Amino acid sequence: MPDSNQLTNHKGFIIVADLLIILAAYVGAFYIRYNGFPQENWNSFISLLPWILLIGLFFISIYELYALDRRKTLWDIMIKVVVAVIAMAFLTMAASYLFREFAMPRSIILIGSIFMVIFLTSFKLLYLKFTRGNVVGNVLFIGDAENTDKILSKIKKPMMKGTRITQIAPSTSMDRIKLYMKETDYVLLCTSVSKEEKSQIIYYAMKQNKLVYVIPTLYELLLQRANVSPLDDTLVMSVKPFGLTWDQTLVKRVCDLVASASLLIILSPVLLITAIVVKLEDPKGSVIYSQERFGKDNKPFTIYKFRSMIEGAESKTGPVLAVEDDDRITKVGRFMRATRLDELPQLFNVLKGDMSLVGPRPERGFFIKQLSKKHYHYGYRNKVKPGITGYAQIMGKYSTEVDDKLRFDLYYIRNYSFWLDIVILLKTFLVLLDKSKAEGTEKKEERTEKRVSQLTK
Repeated sequence: MPDSNQLTNHKGFIIVADLLIILAAYVGAFYIRYNGFPQENWNSFISLLPWILLIGLFFISIYELYALDRRKTLWDIMIKVVVAVIAMAFLTMAASYLFREFAMPRSIILIGSIFMVIFLTSFKLLYLKFTRGNVVGNVLFIGDAENTDKILSKIKKPMMKGTRITQIAPSTSMDRIKLYMKETDYVLLCTSVSKEEKSQIIYYAMKQNKLVYVIPTLYELLLQRANVSPLDDTLVMSVKPFGLTWDQTLVKRVCDLVASASLLIILSPVLLITAIVVKLEDPKGSVIYSQERFGKDNKPFTIYKFRSMIEGAESKTGPVLAVEDDDRITKVGRFMRATRLDELPQLFNVLKGDMSLVGPRPERGFFIKQLSKKHYHYGYRNKVKPGITGYAQIMGKYSTEVDDKLRFDLYYIRNYSFWLDIVILLKTFLVLLDKSKAEGTEKKEERTEKRVSQLTK
């Protein structure tokens, strides 16, 4: 597998190539549209070119178009490229108005965007074809039986096809671990490895120039944002309480108010049409589904959604999580869930202050009680307001295990910043187009049995 210097070189090469492709796409657009370069139009383009490249660099970074590895399929690449190019086109049009470069034709931006999708996708597929053979290697996984199956199933996906995996128990002696590590490219440590063992393994791996991946515990997530300061002649680390500071809370609330009010106005036609369609499918049923959820500091609130299930779906079963191919979901509801239209009424929750645009997803009290018994730090999710979208939603999938989603949520809270919220919101567009984010990996019966067993343990 490539070392960190090789990865940096690959990243730099891809970014430069992407920017050159953006430039080539516009040059090609001029040839298609004008069969040349009309002076006035070309001058406007040249004036906007620094901004076009800057906008391109911004979205290349946001959507990580430079991150190419064996996990990427044609669909994965196309989703990212299409969303990034659409965003670039809108901002380029805005820049042409802002800088009064009205001679920059909209047709050039449209044709250039089409070329960008074709050229960028083709380049990335070719790049993967010629380089993916160099990204395999040997992985040493140190973990107990409980974590082994789950982690190995992820590692053995196509992204690591051809990679040799060695799994050993945390109780293995350090001398034996050192022997294994000599023929290893990467080391992966699960949560069952003790702090002392992790320290020894990481120290030795650093000496051997090996890269170590660690699945973090809550303790390690807490230390992540610790501040370092001197206490006289002693270095100390201060670990702040879990949650947001007052100024972070204020900025987040102001942004939520402005954004939710603006989105409700902009999306009002969509809200109205969706409400009408829901009512037409079931004239006797309600349009809005309301349910009690728990928000910041475990305070209950009423969440709003467009009703996507039959009326009274849980009247006989009680609280049950939705599953793949759930027969309680209506035809319109299935479409709304696939496009996330059912979540739009939660903008009213954001406006009221019950929720935020970004944060851990709100959960019902029944499941919070059950999950808190199994995951002692589950309650830390409610140190901030819940969100319509969140870090766990853009990084995980519907089928992602509870403990993995929990790590993403806790990481978000610990590393909160205004910029992180912007990144999550922009990446949410990818989630809307990625079917794998909403699909489960198990059959309905298997998933139901698994959840029942998890909640009753």
